[in-house]
Amino acid sequence: MTLTYGQLKQAVQDYTENDETSFVNNLPLFIRLAEERILKTVQLSLFQKNATAQTTSGQKYLAVPSDFLAPYSLALTVNGAEEFLLFKNADFVQTYTPDASVTGVPKYYAQFDVDNFILGPTPDATYTAELHYLYRPASITAGSDSGTTWLSENAEIALLYGALVEAYIYMKGDSGLMNDYNNRLQEAIVSLKQLREAKETTDMYRMGMVVRPKE
Repeated sequence: MTLTYGQLKQAVQDYTENDETSFVNNLPLFIRLAEERILKTVQLSLFQKNATAQTTSGQKYLAVPSDFLAPYSLALTVNGAEEFLLFKNADFVQTYTPDASVTGVPKYYAQFDVDNFILGPTPDATYTAELHYLYRPASITAGSDSGTTWLSENAEIALLYGALVEAYIYMKGDSGLMNDYNNRLQEAIVSLKQLREAKETTDMYRMGMVVRPKE
């Protein structure tokens, strides 16, 4: 069952029986938080893309794309060949290269903040970087009440219960009911993960990467 933006907002109000002004004003936030949770947890392959950028010599930071959610890989072109960096936490990278003036071909990267990666060591030249990443599609809240998205058409149960969980956190609602909503959300997320795994297996068969068992 497809949910439009207007139907989703109304469903959250109906379930919570709450039409208080500040609550209604925060409905788009509840929905965006639910979208973010679903996207990061399930990491569907249709929300993956590549982007290229250039490192700057002597600059340890590399900007992430505006729709970035999570990295899959980061590679630099060094002397005509791709070299993949290892993803670490920011503390590791900063400890590995405590002096940012020490340069070299980066071996590691980490998410420093919402806008930047940090590279270690600091690049000693300009390199072409290719990032494969999970991206944030346009939110259903960015459109009209009649608008839909892939999530509202294919993951409407997860989207509804995700928004209800966020709404009940805001309301400091009944813990038993919140647990029920969270359980329904987790069930829907499991189904989405199974969909992702089935799609990935189908894609591998199509690409000839899976050997079928002999009958």
